[in-house]
Amino acid sequence: MSVLIYADSSNGALTKNALEAANYGAQLAQAAGTDAIAVVAGSASGLEELGNYGVSKVMHVADASLDNFDPQKVAHVVAQAAGEAGADTIVFAHDYSGKSVAPRLSAKLDAGLVSGAVALPNGNVVKKAVFSGKAFAEVEITTATKIISVLPNSVDKVTPGGSAAVEAFSVELPSTGITVKEIKKESTELSLTEADVVVSAGRGLKGPENWGMIEDLAKALGAATACSRPVADIGWRPHHEHVGQTGIAIRPNLYIAAGISGAIQHLAGVNGSKVIVVINTDPEAPFFKAADYGIVGDAFEVVPKLVEAVNKLKGA
Repeated sequence: MSVLIYADSSNGALTKNALEAANYGAQLAQAAGTDAIAVVAGSASGLEELGNYGVSKVMHVADASLDNFDPQKVAHVVAQAAGEAGADTIVFAHDYSGKSVAPRLSAKLDAGLVSGAVALPNGNVVKKAVFSGKAFAEVEITTATKIISVLPNSVDKVTPGGSAAVEAFSVELPSTGITVKEIKKESTELSLTEADVVVSAGRGLKGPENWGMIEDLAKALGAATACSRPVADIGWRPHHEHVGQTGIAIRPNLYIAAGISGAIQHLAGVNGSKVIVVINTDPEAPFFKAADYGIVGDAFEVVPKLVEAVNKLKGA
């Protein structure tokens, strides 16, 4: 038996979340004394890189029709790959694609599913986040085939090095009745869900005309920009930048929030961040209770100084 990892790709390249899922699956395979095998659906290059994350072989279904993501087709591909590889454990990233495909595959294979795992399994028991990250649960999978989706940026990476063998894998794709008419891509250069650093702001910035300094700080740090829900609702920033319980949930290594009070709905979408820095004029702002570092001050004074300091450090 083996461990199979679904490695998602975007614009012909593996995603950061796919590499994390591969590394999780490889560690799981090593502990079980078996092989880690990845399956990739659609056009993608650089698949040998998965070997650096512990994968020994990549099954590549290079069908161009899979470039337009269809979870039903992908579930079929992964099911066929699992049968071919003799996999008893299947790993996904807990992102858009994983959330779409893993439940379908669970039903198709009659397999137990734990979504949002935050640690390697202890036998058949998997630890996961619950209640928007406020608590953890330990769930036992009792089925012969197990499916786990791993929460991004939650498990330490181990990179043994090496190159994975890439093999063409042919699958007869079913007709799902879904037709993709148009794809509209975000104009941002860096995806929020893939970013290691995110700079965010709220109504404390007083207007969209003041967002330049947030963009300057993001550029200096190589970060993505985000915003609170009220800011998106009133049209200051696009909705795809809205992070929180009702927006995008993110888990960057560093999250900087300027002029955001820290309502529970916002915190639920960012509390998985490794380090949270809060800038607010109100010392009683709820966000300070969740922050690793807090600056009580005016964002209009603090942020430009941060930009200056970062650029000076980069220059040095």
